[in-house]
Amino acid sequence: MARIGLLGGSFNPAHGAHRHISLVALAQLQLDQVWWLVSPLNPLKSAAGMAALPLRVARARAVARHPRIRVSALEAALGTRFAVDTVAALKRRFPQHDFVWIGGGDIVAELHRWRRWRAFLRAVPLAVVPRPGVSLRAAPALKWAGWSPVAPRRWTDAPRPAIMRLHSRLRPESATAIRAADPGWATNQGPTLDRN
Repeated sequence: MARIGLLGGSFNPAHGAHRHISLVALAQLQLDQVWWLVSPLNPLKSAAGMAALPLRVARARAVARHPRIRVSALEAALGTRFAVDTVAALKRRFPQHDFVWIGGGDIVAELHRWRRWRAFLRAVPLAVVPRPGVSLRAAPALKWAGWSPVAPRRWTDAPRPAIMRLHSRLRPESATAIRAADPGWATNQGPTLDRN
């Protein structure tokens, strides 16, 4: 049995903060691996400006650079579009593993917009790394579930819903800022790769 962190997203493009929160989660949650699930298309985002899936996967692999971070387009292979369905499919396909969803604070702020978000939080614990400029005080998902008083290393035993805060320095990178600074990042990957 392995302890697997799931980091889902568009990765349009992947950047150093994705790698950073993965390393934080590996350490604090005592994970065996983190799987980056590069989404074919985030249901909450427009297809306009979305780089092709193979380019986003290639960029994610270049940024990940860690033997315990696995990058894939698994959602495309599973035929899932929503996180709640992806988690259910992964639990069916890999019943031997324990899964935890990892995300930045910006995820919690918009989680109430996800399809069947309450079912999602009942299905898998959520570990949150703070993000600059994101206040979670008014997040509807937190008002519903609350922060779980569970030590991160004990997440497999946490009753659901379980939203746990991980501790980390803030990282300012964002895909939006990268695209604004380099709209052609998908064809000009070299200069924008974060080597931290």
